[in-house]
Amino acid sequence: MTIFALHSPEASLVLEQSGDALLWRHLGLPVETTGLPPLASTSGAATFSLDEDVPFATAPGLGWFGPLAVSVAGRVLRWAVKDVAADADSLRCTLTDPDSGLLLEQTVCLAPGGGFAISATLGNDGPVPLTVAHLASALLPLPAGLDRILSWRGRHAAEFVECVEPLPAHQWRREGRRGLPGHGGPPGLYLLGQGAGWDQGLVLAAQLAWSGDAALAVERDDEGRHFLSAGMADGFILQPGECFEAPRLLLAMSAKGRNGAMQQMHGLVRARPDWPGKEMRPRPVHLNSWEACYFRHDESRILDLARAAAAIGAERFILDDGWFLGRNHDRAGLGDWVADPAKYPDGLKPLAQGVNALGLEFGLWVEPEMVNPDSDLYRTHPDWALHVPGAPQPTARNQLVLNLSLPEVEDYLFAALDTLLSDVPIAYLKWDHNRDLAPAGGLGQVQGLYRLLARLRAAHPDVEIESCAGGGGRIDAGIAAFTHRFWTSDNLDAVSRATIQRGFQAFFPPELMGAHVGASPAHATGRRQTLGFRAGVALPGHFGVELDPDKLPETERAELAGWIAFHKKWRQLLHLQTLLMGEGPDGLLWQASGDGNEWVLFVTRIAPPQDRRPQPLTLPFLAGAGPVHARLLARAGTLPHKGFGEPELLAALSGDGVTFPANWLAHAGLPLPPLLAESVAVFHLKA
Repeated sequence: MTIFALHSPEASLVLEQSGDALLWRHLGLPVETTGLPPLASTSGAATFSLDEDVPFATAPGLGWFGPLAVSVAGRVLRWAVKDVAADADSLRCTLTDPDSGLLLEQTVCLAPGGGFAISATLGNDGPVPLTVAHLASALLPLPAGLDRILSWRGRHAAEFVECVEPLPAHQWRREGRRGLPGHGGPPGLYLLGQGAGWDQGLVLAAQLAWSGDAALAVERDDEGRHFLSAGMADGFILQPGECFEAPRLLLAMSAKGRNGAMQQMHGLVRARPDWPGKEMRPRPVHLNSWEACYFRHDESRILDLARAAAAIGAERFILDDGWFLGRNHDRAGLGDWVADPAKYPDGLKPLAQGVNALGLEFGLWVEPEMVNPDSDLYRTHPDWALHVPGAPQPTARNQLVLNLSLPEVEDYLFAALDTLLSDVPIAYLKWDHNRDLAPAGGLGQVQGLYRLLARLRAAHPDVEIESCAGGGGRIDAGIAAFTHRFWTSDNLDAVSRATIQRGFQAFFPPELMGAHVGASPAHATGRRQTLGFRAGVALPGHFGVELDPDKLPETERAELAGWIAFHKKWRQLLHLQTLLMGEGPDGLLWQASGDGNEWVLFVTRIAPPQDRRPQPLTLPFLAGAGPVHARLLARAGTLPHKGFGEPELLAALSGDGVTFPANWLAHAGLPLPPLLAESVAVFHLKA
């Protein structure tokens, strides 16, 4: 018997090599392995079982009745350990199946922030092609004591709806069938231990780094154990001599509650983007043209909008849909990626140069994976769209999906985008995807997308890319390796955004979260909200504006410029820092970002208060920090009328601030001003 173990600051992963098998011994909170007895000595015979026990292995074989690591059509696989290589930061196991010639390499690595990155690579050393029905990226035992599954569902403009369910008696499964992750967020979940909350208790979080159809399952066996399996939903054919690497599973585990697991997940995701210059610079404040003018624009109109953006302090201007050939509505033009001469007679270069002259970077909206039937591209190459021969081609938003598994499609799109990026000073692409796939493009569609993005990033390494899919339809760690921002939702209603953004941040750090101040009434819901509340909800993310500032009253335009300046002043504490979230009394939501010594705290009220006065807000993360100076930086949204008495302390908090013992703030709480529905209070906390 040989024991292999990986230890992060908050978790341990322990395996036992016994004969030809690599067996799971532990995945959970930290353990010591010295003197560990063999697994075979820890359990006796069970009734109505095989005479020889088949324990849970990293790649279970014949006699195992639970989930499998690999399924191949027409074959029963018998895995044997060929090699195990381990060091302090990684563990790699190679297994073989002698009958098929398959090689399975399973790797676990400690990752930045304390989590694990888990992957599987399958190779075919045999003489014939093999149809792989399923390859698990990871097949894991779950720690004892978990009792709830936290997941997210959603639809367009209503992303990241939080769902809590008990651990299943049989199986819980989440499987995508739309060709992209969908508006419920990435293929991921949280598993909560008994009594676990935001700041305490065992929590495990997992996310598959994949932009196509994926399956996650939690399953219970008849011994009471639960297992997690994760992988692509698509099978594939593995030719002789070929290898296929499954998407990585990002795994976080903490005894410090949801916040502890979230910190690890943020570290895992932050390691993925390839930033221009290899380092993230302060996120430029955006102004995006879409809700300001939709398809109604020309060079003069857009330059006026860019001037208005510069006047309020924006740093990047994005020209959204409507700039290319024949694009006066959403029924034509997709696929023809040249500027419409009716709107831009001299192309986009003079416009981009004019935007740059205002001190703004120039960004451009594209939707490369799509084609309208009413386009020159489709008329020339109707066979380039995904289709089933002889079957109808269902459109969505009047468009079809290009088949990115075809090399000629990938080459066409690369050439079109490369020409744009070479001819026009474009610093940023907003890359959209406005429909589900029907028919699905499968594995080849996602691989083609990744190849196209990799080629563009290699050819234009200084260009940033945003992932948008009708808002939040393609937010995942797979595409994060090629992109630098996600458009969180097409819904800019700040009440809706407050919870959507919390779901997003369960998996992704705030610097990747596109968060804009939209118009009132909100275009997606029709609700009216104050400018301050809209700004207060958007401030923690990658901040921007989605309206025409020139259409605002002068007082609101000045207020918006003030919020932009406020964001610029504090964004160094909002991004690339530790993020913590929680819930306060009477329905309050809060989140704090900081470096451990200094924090910006957002306290948000969505609905009207039910209590007469606000109760203090406990902030457990401050325990043990020593004296903490608290200052109320801003109050945004609906302010109390004079019938609400303002406490005397509020004047001091709003002025030079007040110093509290840290443990008082952690356990007794920070005094709050009265907060009405749709309001935000922003504090600065410094040890």
